[in-house]
Amino acid sequence: MTLALYVPRASVVHRLPAGVKLLALAALAVLLFARPTLTVAGAALLGTMAVGLGVARLPVAVLARQALAVRWWLAALFVVHALTTDVPTGTHTVLRLLTLVLAAAVVTATTRVTEMTAVVQRICGPLRLVGVRPERVGLAITMALRFIPVLIERADRIRAAQAARGGSPRGVRALRTTVAPLLVQVLQMAHDVSEALDARGADDVPVRRSRRV
Repeated sequence: MTLALYVPRASVVHRLPAGVKLLALAALAVLLFARPTLTVAGAALLGTMAVGLGVARLPVAVLARQALAVRWWLAALFVVHALTTDVPTGTHTVLRLLTLVLAAAVVTATTRVTEMTAVVQRICGPLRLVGVRPERVGLAITMALRFIPVLIERADRIRAAQAARGGSPRGVRALRTTVAPLLVQVLQMAHDVSEALDARGADDVPVRRSRRV
């Protein structure tokens, strides 16, 4: 998951083309899985933090939010591996996942959504031969990235409303009382967005004009 969005800075990482950064992210993922060692995972994590905080000059809060957002998943993965395999395997799995999450956060925080969408559309261009419309793929990615902060804001509002009413549940109960109303709002928002897209002809198939000889 990538909760971070574009953070304007005058850095070398920001000036790099979006395609180069996405290619570097893919290469990092391949490296982490091709060389599954604690040394490689630890070095990749330190390198990602150095690039994000030192070179790109991103705020510490941007990467900290990423780590906090996946902390329960990381803890669950570590416990499962510690019980089923061993502690070093769990540590390596946690480091690898955390590295990829932070690297993706660096890419999204240093790249505008429009630039990433343009790259994805160019990559999906050859798929037109099999009926895939790159514009739809780009629209789906853009909407997914744009709606992440919206969902976070809605969840914060729900928790604030519950706290204002004197209820501050914790643990599993807090998750249940937040997810249910959030899911209702997400479904309503998805319905409104789908109607807006239909009204604007987003699902229309472009008509091919025949050439006159």
